[in-house]
Amino acid sequence: MRVVLADDAVLLREGLARILTDSGFEVVGQAGDAPSLVDLVRYEPPDVAVIDLRMPPGFAAEGIDAAAEIRAFAPSVGLMLLSQHVEVHHALRLMTDFDGGVGYLLKDRVFDLTAFAADVRRVAGGDVVLDSELVGRLVARRRRDDPLDRLSAREREVLALMAQGLTNAGLCADLHLSAKTVEGHVRSIFTKLDLDADERSHRRVLAVLRFLRGQTPSRDVRR
Repeated sequence: MRVVLADDAVLLREGLARILTDSGFEVVGQAGDAPSLVDLVRYEPPDVAVIDLRMPPGFAAEGIDAAAEIRAFAPSVGLMLLSQHVEVHHALRLMTDFDGGVGYLLKDRVFDLTAFAADVRRVAGGDVVLDSELVGRLVARRRRDDPLDRLSAREREVLALMAQGLTNAGLCADLHLSAKTVEGHVRSIFTKLDLDADERSHRRVLAVLRFLRGQTPSRDVRR
């Protein structure tokens, strides 16, 4: 699997390259700023780009702006955004403007090497990957007439893990529940939120994420 890296911190970029290479990826390009990243991807699109959210010259939203530009001309490229801190407004933009094949992780999570490599592969495959701390903040956001109020405490817990991309098998392992119990919770969540469940986990995640950002989910959520 081919990957491009973009981060202005050379040491971190080289560290990411080593981690991903050791995990079986082919690092085909590195960039220190957003324009260089876009040029790299335009010249030879990789399977996935790992992008620092804040890069020169303004250290604001250059990474996500570059991701949006890349998605416009290379829609099959997975986009993994890395950030020093949880920034909910950027995460909401990521979920609003992109339809699958995206991720948002804190840089601290990178050092769980196995999990990071697996998350990059999931993004390259079209899934949505969100940092657990970000998911917690999204679930905690309160709105008037919040549909989350319809859910039990256990269903809220299941929803948060679903939003991180866990399949039913993953939910069973994480929560130490039987497959039948997990299936019941998932059915109940989709019923209470008026969401259509789907056997393809990434479509289910996208529907949940649309709910979390406060929009009416579509009946036909496609990648």
